[in-house]
Amino acid sequence: MRVLGFDVGGANTKAALVETENRMVKELKTCMKYFPIWKMGRDALPEVLRELACRLVQKGSLDCLAVTMTAELSDAYQTKREGVNHILDCVAAVFPSLPVQVLTVEAQLVTVDEARRSPLQVASANWAATGWMASRLFSNCIVVDVGSTSTSIVPVVDGKTAAEGKTDMEKLACGELVYTGALRTNVAAIVSHIPFRGRMLRVSSELFAQSGDVHLVLGNIGMAEYTVDTADGRGKTGLEAMARLARVICADIEMLSQDEIRDMARYIYERQVEQIAQALMQVYLRVKRKVKGNVPILVTGIGARFLGRRAAEQIGAMDVVDLAGKLGPDAAAMTPSVGVALMAAEKLEGGVRWRLW
Repeated sequence: MRVLGFDVGGANTKAALVETENRMVKELKTCMKYFPIWKMGRDALPEVLRELACRLVQKGSLDCLAVTMTAELSDAYQTKREGVNHILDCVAAVFPSLPVQVLTVEAQLVTVDEARRSPLQVASANWAATGWMASRLFSNCIVVDVGSTSTSIVPVVDGKTAAEGKTDMEKLACGELVYTGALRTNVAAIVSHIPFRGRMLRVSSELFAQSGDVHLVLGNIGMAEYTVDTADGRGKTGLEAMARLARVICADIEMLSQDEIRDMARYIYERQVEQIAQALMQVYLRVKRKVKGNVPILVTGIGARFLGRRAAEQIGAMDVVDLAGKLGPDAAAMTPSVGVALMAAEKLEGGVRWRLW
């Protein structure tokens, strides 16, 4: 049984190939392409899907395609309904003969026709795949998935996802979605002031620098991990990142020392950890009212190590599990695509025992 899972994002599109044999996971491969759909154009999406499929499926046929998405929120579309339908149109155009399953916010797989009838049930549902996968590891836990753009916090209670919010808007209200990520977050959305030479300076609200610059300067990521466009279109060296950070307080690298810029980066980093920790605490307290005993925090995504783990430690969590140790670092950076593929494989086979775990 071979299943290809897609997580069609607004900035990154990710894919996972799961191959099972005798109810065991025989192979798991993943890949990703940076594709800012609002910039590159929605008409280019079919080619992106085709490219990712070709990278993962060199030979043999597929039994099923499983899809989840967040790109419908992009301003490439006027409404989420329009976005969902366009993404499904693209999938159908590239894979006309394959059965397609679409993930819902209830962690269920439905047909394309069902997804079209209820677009808000499948819009931005990728967190449900991550939560479903986590529920196969722990009966009770909270997943913190830190991506390039945002952070999903998914509670699992009694072996099932227990999200209070279903839409992004609801999740923002209840702490299950924080629009801060490891690479693409405008620094001005993380801090409004920065301490500098004994005073607190207000920051410019221009998109001068983003979180990727902060984490590059601090060594949390390397140049190869800075996979998105920079704010000024220049390169991804430490000095170029410092120049972008200096502009946040309307300065430049001739006016500030490198130590001062690193101090700025450390301050911004701590505030970003606090943003995630505050939301995590909101969800954690809600879960603790339902669960007796320990509630492990599972961290995943590209920011798992330096944002997810730090946030979990800040709220006093004693048991923090990095999913990279279970899936490998590449798969853990794109858990929704892996989760939706595994979910479809389980549905097709009637239950898959995962050798990986």
